[in-house]
Amino acid sequence: MKVDRLISIIIILLDKKRISAQQLADMFEVSLRTIYRDIDAIDRAGIPIRAISGVGGGFEIMPKYKLDKQVFSMADLSAILMGLSSLSNMIRDDELRNALIKVKSLIPVDQAEDVELKTNQIHIDLNPWMGNSSIQSYLEMIKTALEEKRVISFVYIAHHGNKTVRTVEPYQLVLKSNHWYVQGYCYKRNDFRLFRLSRIANLRLLEKAFTPRDYQKPQLEFDDMLASMQIEIKIRIHKSVLDRVLDYCSYECFCPDGDEHYIVRFPFVENDYHYDILLGFGDKCECLEPLHIRTKMKQRIQNMITVYGN
Repeated sequence: MKVDRLISIIIILLDKKRISAQQLADMFEVSLRTIYRDIDAIDRAGIPIRAISGVGGGFEIMPKYKLDKQVFSMADLSAILMGLSSLSNMIRDDELRNALIKVKSLIPVDQAEDVELKTNQIHIDLNPWMGNSSIQSYLEMIKTALEEKRVISFVYIAHHGNKTVRTVEPYQLVLKSNHWYVQGYCYKRNDFRLFRLSRIANLRLLEKAFTPRDYQKPQLEFDDMLASMQIEIKIRIHKSVLDRVLDYCSYECFCPDGDEHYIVRFPFVENDYHYDILLGFGDKCECLEPLHIRTKMKQRIQNMITVYGN
């Protein structure tokens, strides 16, 4: 049973007044049985929930009930504050700031210092060290478009520098692997697409509003696909790039090769992205096997020499 889901259900019930079990199940992508267990757990925790049958029925918190500050433990409040603080640092939003204020109001004065200490034990900063300076302003524009259900347009730079003008109905902001994306319905493709914000230029918020259509959530998990595509190659690296190579594989994949080098079992997919990773290690990395990847690395290095030779 996920505490964050229980907390979310409580907040939804406080906000929406009444909601059906099926709506909650769809919202959290769980079974009806799971929702019924969650509702029972919330009720046993001291928040009186009643079920209304018939058309327009569902679950609701008993009228005139006021949320007891003791519903949330200090650990719960610390976790909520940590998540809200991380988002509010990245997305400037009055709703997030108001939510922070409300959560802090649930903390007893004599425990405020302890909660602050726990909250500060883990700091999540979603802002990049460096990068596209437009990301912050784009996030705020897309957030407005989501709230007001307005269409956005932009130039999208895809693979190999191909540029296309896109007009999109935005449905969701996604943070995946330190990169922001917007999921929306693209008029050019007549389908839902996921766009990386760093590849967007000339973003505009149009006056045109849209009526939300059946939403298709983006596919974000590719473990099975990667497992079928990924192979293991053998590279020899200098110790000076050890820390950088550790970003891509665990230390168990390293075997010392003398005092200065390591032989590494490196996860690899045969595409431009992974070849560029190897090239990024410069002369501190040599691909040993398989032979066909070593050969392609030599070809790419020769192409670079040709560019700099000219």
